[in-house]
Amino acid sequence: MPKLIVIGGGAAGLMAAGTAIKNGATVTVIEKNEKPGRKLMITGKGRCNVTNNCADIAELIQNVPTNGRFLYSAFSAFMPADTMALFESLGVPLKTERGNRVFPVSDKASDIVDALVQYCKKADFVRGSVKALEQQSGRVSCCVLEDGRRFYADAFILATGGVSYPLTGSTGDGFRIAAALGHSVSELKPSLVALRASNGFCARLQGLTLKNVTLSLCKEGTKKPLYSELGEMLFTHFGISGPLVLSASAYIKDFQKDRYFAKIDLKPGLTEQQLEKRLCRDFAENANKDFSNSLGKLLPKKLIPEVVALSGIPGNKKVNQITKEERAALVALLKGLIVNVTDFWSIEQAVITSGGVNTKEIHPATMCSKLYDNLFFAGEIIDVDAFTGGFNLQIAFSTANAAAIHASQIGG
Repeated sequence: MPKLIVIGGGAAGLMAAGTAIKNGATVTVIEKNEKPGRKLMITGKGRCNVTNNCADIAELIQNVPTNGRFLYSAFSAFMPADTMALFESLGVPLKTERGNRVFPVSDKASDIVDALVQYCKKADFVRGSVKALEQQSGRVSCCVLEDGRRFYADAFILATGGVSYPLTGSTGDGFRIAAALGHSVSELKPSLVALRASNGFCARLQGLTLKNVTLSLCKEGTKKPLYSELGEMLFTHFGISGPLVLSASAYIKDFQKDRYFAKIDLKPGLTEQQLEKRLCRDFAENANKDFSNSLGKLLPKKLIPEVVALSGIPGNKKVNQITKEERAALVALLKGLIVNVTDFWSIEQAVITSGGVNTKEIHPATMCSKLYDNLFFAGEIIDVDAFTGGFNLQIAFSTANAAAIHASQIGG
């Protein structure tokens, strides 16, 4: 019976442990937290967006902007339908919502965590932090904990996550361990994270949520937006956040080299011509009012003073005195409010980590290291990351499945 050690008790680690047990391995899970799956508990605002219910592998890969093709074999072997079937078999009914996002019917992330723990109930759980993996003659031989305890096995799976939400245990241990073994680790950046902005109005609009707006992320010097989507966002004391912003952040590569800005269409349901007509109607109804008092039907109250200031139209100017040119400028502003993005918010607050162990050093079909034939990787430690919508957890489950199946065939 092959003996396997899984380092990390998160989504990928628990999936790997359960799958390895199912494939005949004896498994020890080493986890630094008292309870496994801690980061899973806070995903999807505590609801856990467990996967994305898309049946097309091409669509899956399109939603992985970093090294998506690397995942072709892992996805092929374990698709979202397989993830859903597994959790249903473990007693967790699932539902599919907007954007094919899959959640437990209960809306409780704890149900997913409990199911994964149940899946690997035959594993031996050891609480502790891993100091290093020792190697001998091109193979990993021993796992050494910070307290000096040593664990030997036929194969090892590193599933330690990234560096986001460090309070959940994601403190980058796996990157350090992999690098010490000679693996290259690409620069670690936040992804699916809020964005800092230089516009003063963001702080003044702190707490304001905009629904049904279109946010486009643009790079200076590029005509076509990098990302454009209808949905929800909000302003913060440091810039912008919310679902649209988190998704947009995955398209940003290098703030040192490029300059980015977000363009917000506050009225995406109206063309510029339709919005012009709407303004004319509103202005006709408020002909003798000051401009600053004429936008109540069109915009949230908190946003009006900022739009007035940005429009260049004096707030005390009577509506019936506003020129056609001023009205056109206002339409352009409402269809394209510019937010100058300057940086990511802190990596500790990111949903996921972008970067990780170089995919060129990992066999894509097995997740086995090309440097050590009994070392495997699963989940966020690998240099792959996806957009929001359940894709990152599917990466965790698919890579864990591949790693567990092939690690279970070593030794014994």
